[in-house]
Amino acid sequence: MSDTIFGKIIAGEIPADLLYEDEHCIAINDIAPQAPVHVLVIPKRGIPRLVDAVDADQALLGHLLLAAGKVAEQLGVQDAFRLIINNGEGAGQTVFHLHLHILAGAAFPEGHMAG
Repeated sequence: MSDTIFGKIIAGEIPADLLYEDEHCIAINDIAPQAPVHVLVIPKRGIPRLVDAVDADQALLGHLLLAAGKVAEQLGVQDAFRLIINNGEGAGQTVFHLHLHILAGAAFPEGHMAG
């Protein structure tokens, strides 16, 4: 288990309102939302960064994507959401326990991320 804030939430040491939970991950609202809907999908197994994942993590990584879709549907934003993974401090990662950001409820600029 990770000793980050996410690891402590998963261990029950820090209370949090879970929007979703299954055997592999949880989903919670981001405490500093960047969009009207900003939810974090967090694996229960701590992987510091995406690049730290190994072949044995393949099923977990796929599961996180499926869970993100379920959470988006649960929140009613399944038709338009953005999924982001920050890898490393230079990319904006502040908690070194891999997590996915679901952002929705706002118009996102097109530009270099369109496609």
